[in-house]
Amino acid sequence: MFFVALTILLMFLVDVLVVFSFFYFAEQALIYFFPGLSSVVRFLFAFLQWFFVVATVLHVVNRDMVPESKIPWILCIVVLNVFGVAIYAVFSNNRPSRRQRRQFALVGEQSRKFLKSSLSEEDAAREMGRWAYPSRALSCKGLNLVYDNTKTEYFPSGESFFSRYLEDLKGAKQYIFMEYFILARGKMWDAILEILQQKVKEGVEVRVVYDDIGCMGKLRAGYYKKLRKMGIECRKFNPFVPVVSNFHNNRDHRKITVIDGKIGYTGGLNLADEYINETHPFGYWKDAAIRLEGEGVRGLLILFLRLFNIRRKEPEDFSPYFPETYETIEGEGYVQPYGGGPKPLYEKGIAENLYLDILAEAKRYVYIMTPYLIIDYRLRSAMISAAARGVDVRIVVPHIPDKKTAFALTRSNYLALIKGGVKVYEFTPGFIHAKNFLADDDAAVVGTINLDYRSLMHHYENAVFLYKTKANEQLKADFEETFEQSALQTEEDAKKSVVWRGVCEIAKVFAPLF
Repeated sequence: MFFVALTILLMFLVDVLVVFSFFYFAEQALIYFFPGLSSVVRFLFAFLQWFFVVATVLHVVNRDMVPESKIPWILCIVVLNVFGVAIYAVFSNNRPSRRQRRQFALVGEQSRKFLKSSLSEEDAAREMGRWAYPSRALSCKGLNLVYDNTKTEYFPSGESFFSRYLEDLKGAKQYIFMEYFILARGKMWDAILEILQQKVKEGVEVRVVYDDIGCMGKLRAGYYKKLRKMGIECRKFNPFVPVVSNFHNNRDHRKITVIDGKIGYTGGLNLADEYINETHPFGYWKDAAIRLEGEGVRGLLILFLRLFNIRRKEPEDFSPYFPETYETIEGEGYVQPYGGGPKPLYEKGIAENLYLDILAEAKRYVYIMTPYLIIDYRLRSAMISAAARGVDVRIVVPHIPDKKTAFALTRSNYLALIKGGVKVYEFTPGFIHAKNFLADDDAAVVGTINLDYRSLMHHYENAVFLYKTKANEQLKADFEETFEQSALQTEEDAKKSVVWRGVCEIAKVFAPLF
């Protein structure tokens, strides 16, 4: 990651130098050839710079984007003049390529014939009550559907997840599909890879997708070629190229495994040793995962196939991967796997809108786990409004951070939340990487989505909305145990350093850009 940041910084400096050189040498050349018009030339270039700045500021003001993003862009443009305009032109566009958009739409259309919701809107209103509206809001172009006939199991740590995960991989008969932000050599990945190699020998189809920047410094650049030689169809997502571009913002932050279309996993866990506490870079690493078995796995399968095919010239035939029938399962509620990502591939703010709906519908409590708390005005206000209605809103964040800047921005939100009646806890044993919501025992979310701008605006993400499942009960028990291990923050804690608070407030202005 340091190499990536350094490369982008160098490329940015080159871009700034190019812009400066263009204006400076163009102006000097005109003055050289037309010395009598030097004052006119200087006025013309000053006017052009002023025109570009004003036009760009107006574009920012009228653009459909997160309001918090507009302020730092306007400051950047006004302070840096035409250089700010150049930075905005390069970094503010957050759209996948035209080819990716076309292919994504084509694959989406192909996916529809394999989808059938377990509930109509009328049935959902009757069965799910007030939680039917958040569920409907998740529907992204008809692809995030509600399923029953699905067993759920929640894992409160990487250690509890890992043994069950290996067992399921060993039981694969047809295929194993895996999509992860991070793979890293070590005990965890080596054990998984050994099983995958054996499964390839047995004739099981194995596909792996990992994010290039997520794995930078953990895997060699050509590691995907090594996996291909083993018979694993492997791709790295958005390969890094040393060019300044907002294209690198669209990372694949998902964590998905699908086995034979009948078993699926997701959650915060990547496939590296710190996630199962074989290593301890930030104290005890607390994470979470959820296992689905049954019809709800279709939702995870669709998410994987759509992204895996995003760079294909022609979409593949999906029919071999969808089981025709599923076992009837009693005693579980409903599950709704869903994905998010950059516009226009996904509905704008689909993940944040669900969280806002949960906060609005909750009557008794909302419990939240997140590694980062870098939120916009809408989420902060929704949390405070819920607390003002008497809802017990609790948020658990790490005590030992993995990124100091993100931790400073997280802590900068404490004071307003605490004053508004929200209870903020720090997980004292170490770092908490789980991304969970639970409300009134009935509604829950387990997935990959952090409460920060990157997850909510830029990355490809995924999660599962759970209504009255067995996993909800397991998740509540995990929250109660985690509260016991965490320190409740006070206003005095949030006011410890006036200077540090000032630094954090300045950093908050630019948080939406990073």
